Amino acid sequence: MPHVTSIGLDVHARSVAAAAFNPFTGEVVHRDFGTDAAEIAEWALGFEEPRACYESGPTGFHMARELRALGLDCAVAAVSKMQRPAAAARRKNDRRDAEFIARMLATHNIVEVPLPDMAVEAARDLDRALDDATRELRRSRQRLNMFLIRLGHVWDERNADGARKKAWTRAHWRWVSEIRLEGPQRDALEYYVTAARCAESDRRQLERRVVALAGTDRWRATVEALSCIKGVDTLTAFRLAAEAGSFSRFRSAPAFASWCGLIPSEHSSGESERRGGITKAGNALARTALIESAWHYSTCSPRPKAPAPGTDVPPVIRSRADDCTARLHRRREALAAAGKSACKANAAVARELACWVWEIGCRSEGTVL
Repeated sequence: MPHVTSIGLDVHARSVAAAAFNPFTGEVVHRDFGTDAAEIAEWALGFEEPRACYESGPTGFHMARELRALGLDCAVAAVSKMQRPAAAARRKNDRRDAEFIARMLATHNIVEVPLPDMAVEAARDLDRALDDATRELRRSRQRLNMFLIRLGHVWDERNADGARKKAWTRAHWRWVSEIRLEGPQRDALEYYVTAARCAESDRRQLERRVVALAGTDRWRATVEALSCIKGVDTLTAFRLAAEAGSFSRFRSAPAFASWCGLIPSEHSSGESERRGGITKAGNALARTALIESAWHYSTCSPRPKAPAPGTDVPPVIRSRADDCTARLHRRREALAAAGKSACKANAAVARELACWVWEIGCRSEGTVL
């Protein structure tokens, strides 16, 4: 009977620590490498029935793809689900980490991260660049606003009804351009204005590219189906589709909600049951998108969302999206009537919205429920 050798890899940007563990003999062989996948594969394939694994992290999936192309079976382990002993926290180094991964792989205690195809990973990268651009725009506007407030320039213009006008409109930028400063403060104002304007332009360009990618054959059906839900626009639908990769890879709607980190935390023992806020242990981008979309149900009507021009969504999917809108509207009203705080009610609606997104996403992919 062949002995399956477990190869644990501790992958860094410039180095890789490897450990080969034979579960039948208990023998461990250590080796250090650079980042050349061919060198690692040549060494690992010298063992009997090797299988490699490394933890998910900032180094991404490229190492797993390269090793698989070279004939070495390689998995990526979910770092959040690694069962590390408490005693190992004070004795940590690369060699120990590699050996620990190898032992976990040998005992089947690894939860594998699905390896996305190149199209899905590219879509995620573009959407995450858009998220970075949005954050940078928010920061640059905040810096400009705080700079002006320190000097006593406060945007407080009002319309005919007495309501305060929104910031970052044409009228607001015209007001900023009319501010006159002298010396170093003028230079600082020019810098902050230029930074905000450039951030606006960068964000707008990325948004157009995301919308264009969402309209391609790979993503159109899912994005149009999810966009039938109130509170979900094209950008949000694309983010959910890209981060999930495939909704059918989740065995159930609660599993998808758990992956988003939207299920309640729990600390129960014996007869004591204690549940707290959402776990926030999962995909932060998908969770944020769902939380922001859920706020829509605090003010929207239960009427179905009007279809976007040019979309071709199957009637059964549109019907389920309409059911989703009506159900979440009732849910939000019931939570408000029960005296729940706005944030708690919104988190509960977001959790249920995640379940609806999973169902509609699976239907758009043709998965039989």
